[in-house]
Amino acid sequence: MRKIILLGVLSIILYSCNQNEEQIVVGPEDLHKVVDKVTEIMIHDIFSPPVASRIFAYPNIAAYEIVAQNNPKYISLAGQVNDLQPIPALDTVSGINVNLAAIIAHMSISKQLIFSEDKFEVLQDSLENSWKKVNEKEFEISKEYGLKVADHIKDWMSKDNYSQTRTMPQFTVEIEDEQRWQPTPPAYMQAIEPHWNKIRPFFLDSAAQFKPVPPPPFSMEEGSDFYKELKEVYDISNQITENGDESEEVEIAKFWDCNPYVSVTRGHLMFATKKITPGAHWIGITKIASRKTNSDFDDTLYAYTKTSLAIADAFISCWDEKYRSNLIRPETLINLHIDENWKPILQTPPFPEYTSGHSVVSGAAGTALTDIFGDNFAFDDDTEVPYGLPQRSFESFNKAADEAAISRMYGGIHYRAAVEVGVGQGRKIGKLLLQKVKMLNEDALASNQE
Repeated sequence: MRKIILLGVLSIILYSCNQNEEQIVVGPEDLHKVVDKVTEIMIHDIFSPPVASRIFAYPNIAAYEIVAQNNPKYISLAGQVNDLQPIPALDTVSGINVNLAAIIAHMSISKQLIFSEDKFEVLQDSLENSWKKVNEKEFEISKEYGLKVADHIKDWMSKDNYSQTRTMPQFTVEIEDEQRWQPTPPAYMQAIEPHWNKIRPFFLDSAAQFKPVPPPPFSMEEGSDFYKELKEVYDISNQITENGDESEEVEIAKFWDCNPYVSVTRGHLMFATKKITPGAHWIGITKIASRKTNSDFDDTLYAYTKTSLAIADAFISCWDEKYRSNLIRPETLINLHIDENWKPILQTPPFPEYTSGHSVVSGAAGTALTDIFGDNFAFDDDTEVPYGLPQRSFESFNKAADEAAISRMYGGIHYRAAVEVGVGQGRKIGKLLLQKVKMLNEDALASNQE
């Protein structure tokens, strides 16, 4: 009898201890930390802008799908995003920590998509060890579910044609055709990602869904529209550098450079200075907006996911047009026909000119962020501070997008048509995302407000 009573008391004590066991808290700053680390490693590994956009999208989707199962405010992307099937069901009575499972899924996919896994493991191990110390049982069961979801997303990811594009032929340069793209100094790199339009889009029907109007017909006659745009690039460059590199336009060009690989030549030595990509800059702006609004983990993840979807499909759409029009860059023509010593303020990136990638991506990202945080959302953009540039302030995401677009002309790497048509192309992509992919449950939002 005494043994039975003793066992009963012991059971009560153990139950009480378990009930009082501390729960693991995973907040928005943990998510920012992981995204920042991925960005840092992408810079180190020198991923091209299109590839970087893919690296942002899949981890965010995996984490978002876990959160969407538990938060009635959000709607799953399954059945809305191309070919995505529902993730394994969440067992709500098993004690899974949803935020923890989400960030573990995010880290698992992020780690697979980068090259320098060891650099990522430093952060991953640090976070996981700290969580495990708080509550090992909760950690293990949450990790098991997070990895199960990660495997589901990885299987879907493996079918987006990325692997196939790695073995496709390099781009063929048409040297005999003066209007076609030519490699540019100083590195004369081959054109990057000529087959990116074969990547499965996330929400676009096809890469060509928003095929833009063609650029002005190529002509080196001084009265032609094309020649006027070429001369405009040359004239603007000379005007804004007339008194050195201190003008507002030069500052704008440098702030939005976002070239992940700038070749620098010193004598016989050539090396690279590394920066973030255009997509990474807008992911950085997403972090700024999320922090300014004190967004919780779920809302922060929603913002990252929606913005990364816009960025990823913007690159697919833009790259489809780039290798269709295959238009020569201003630098090549200006050196051949106007001024052989002229150099653009920014280094010309290694792919065709039309449309402007930064313009398309900025139009799409700005539209998504406006939908999330509202129009006239003022913010201070310090994304480029780590690269030696001062912060800039903007009255809205759309105004930031417009500045990012025109920066390409100030930088001497794009004609006006590529900038203006490009930002419009991006905004069409962003609007389609808002119309086609429903991520917010309006009924749940309405009930919360009552």
